[in-house]
Amino acid sequence: MTLDFEGRAIAVRPGQSLAAALTEAGVLDLRDTRRGPGGRGLYCGMGACQDCVMVVDGVPNTRACMTKAVSGQQVMRQPHPAPLPQRTTGTRPLALEDLPEETPELLVVGGGAGGLAAALAARRAGVEVLLVDERGIPGGQYYKQAMPGLAPMDAQQSEGAALLAACREAGVRILDGTEVWGAFAPLLFLATRHGQTLRLRPRAAVLATGAQERALPFPGWTLPGVMTTGAAQTLWRSYRTLPGRRVLVAGNGPLNLQVALELAAGGAQVVAVAEASSGLRPLALARMLRAAPKLAAKGLGMLVTLRRHGIPLRRGRLLRSVTRTADGALLAELDDGTRHTVDAVLCGYGFQPETALLRAIGATHAMQDGLLRPQRDAQMQTSMEGLYAVGDGCGLGGAPAALAEGEIAGLAAARALGRSAPSDAPVRASLVRHRAFQDALWQVFRAPFPGLVLAQPETLVCRCEEVTLAQIDAAIAAGPGDIGEVKRRTRCGMGRCQGRYCAPLLAARMGVDDSFAPRVPARPVRISDLLGS
Repeated sequence: MTLDFEGRAIAVRPGQSLAAALTEAGVLDLRDTRRGPGGRGLYCGMGACQDCVMVVDGVPNTRACMTKAVSGQQVMRQPHPAPLPQRTTGTRPLALEDLPEETPELLVVGGGAGGLAAALAARRAGVEVLLVDERGIPGGQYYKQAMPGLAPMDAQQSEGAALLAACREAGVRILDGTEVWGAFAPLLFLATRHGQTLRLRPRAAVLATGAQERALPFPGWTLPGVMTTGAAQTLWRSYRTLPGRRVLVAGNGPLNLQVALELAAGGAQVVAVAEASSGLRPLALARMLRAAPKLAAKGLGMLVTLRRHGIPLRRGRLLRSVTRTADGALLAELDDGTRHTVDAVLCGYGFQPETALLRAIGATHAMQDGLLRPQRDAQMQTSMEGLYAVGDGCGLGGAPAALAEGEIAGLAAARALGRSAPSDAPVRASLVRHRAFQDALWQVFRAPFPGLVLAQPETLVCRCEEVTLAQIDAAIAAGPGDIGEVKRRTRCGMGRCQGRYCAPLLAARMGVDDSFAPRVPARPVRISDLLGS
C-alpha cells in the first residue's frame, strides 16, 4: 500500500502508524513552528506531547503517532499557523444528555499492565467491566503490542498478548481508540471514539493512566530525530521500524539499555549508551537479587550483551547538545566533549505519573520524592469512594507492581459492588517484593535529575508554546507570583500537551511543590466532536 506525502508515494504496511511509515521512509520533519519550516518531529510516540501533528486528508492537528497509515491517505506537514478545520454548519451543539451513555458496573481507563489486571480480576468475580484505551491495540507502554501480522518479539510481548486475550475471553468489553478527556465527580467521564463523544457513568472506576517520560531540555532537544527512548521502542516493538540506522541513546535507567539492545538486534548501529549514573552499587544489586532473582539476572545479562554487541556504555555522562549538520544528520555532543554523528538521538531520563484525570475529578494528591501522586488506601482506593488508581500513574513501580496493584483494585471493586472475591493476600505479598526490587533498581541507577542545568537562555522549555528559559526566568524574577502566575505571564503550559513536560521543570525552577491547576479537556478535543457533526 502507499500513501501520498506532499506528492511523494510512501510505502505503508498494514497496521503501521503514520509516524512509523514516515520514519521508515526517512521523513522526520512533520510540522512547522513559528520559528520556521521543518521544526518538529516525533517525540513521545504515545500521544502525549502532540508534537507530531500533521494535516491528514485535509484535517489538521492529527497526531501521526496515534493515527493508522492507510492506503491513499493525503498527508502533508502541518504549516504554522495551522489551517482551520472545515466549518460545520446547520448542526445544533450537543447537550450532555444528548451524548450516548455507557453505564458499566466498573470502568477501567487504561489498557496497560495495571488496567488489564484490574479488569480481569473484577470480571472473574462476576463484575460487568468496560475497559477503554486510547491506543488501537491495548497493552500499554510495557507490553507494547505488535501490529497485526507480526509475531510477538519476546516473552514480554507474549505475556501482554496472553493477558489481553484472557480479558477478552473472560468477557471484559474493550473499547480501543477511546480517549478519555473529561472527569467529573462523583464518577462521570467524557471520552471521544472515532469522532463521537461518549458519556461513561460507572458505579466504580479504576484509573490506570500510566506515566510519560520526563523531559530534559538541552540545546537541540526539539530537533526532528531527537525523541524519547519510549518512542523509539514503540517504533521497533510495535511496527518493526528503526528510528534510524545510527543512533545514540542517552539518559538514566534500565529502559535505555533494553532499547539499545533491541535496536542493535534489529540492525541499528548503537554508537553509545550515555548513562547518567556513575556506576553499579553492590548493596543495591544484592537487594535486587534478593527481591527478584530472575529480573536481576536479566538486568545483569543486558550489561553482558551490550559488551558482546560492542556498544560502549559511557557511565556518568550527560547529553549536552544536538545540532543539525549540513547533510541533515544529527551531531550529538556529550558533556565530556565526545561527539557522535547519528540519524536519531534517543533520550530517556525516567518517568513521571500521568495524573491529569485523577486531579481533574478531585482525588487528593501529594508530592512524594519530587513526583505528584494520588493518595490511596491499602485497597488502591483514592480519596474518593469508588475511584481506584493503580500502576505508574500513582508512582513508578514498574509493570510487575502494576499487575499486582491492578488485581488488588479489581478484587476490591468487586467486593464493593457486592460480589464475593478471593483473598488478595498472595498478590499483596508479591507486591511487597516487586516494590522492594524497584526501589533497589533505582538505587543502582541513582543519579540527580539535571532539570534545566543543560538549558541555555534561548533553549525552549515549553515545547508547545515555544517559551524559552530566559522568558521563564524573567517572569519568575518579575514576581511575586505562584506557578499559575508564571504560566499566565509566559504561556508556559498552555499548549497542546497542557504542561505535561514543562510543568515539573517550572516547579523545580521555582523551588515549589506545585503544578498547574487541572483542567478539562485533559487532552485536545475536536470542536466538531463536541458539536456532534
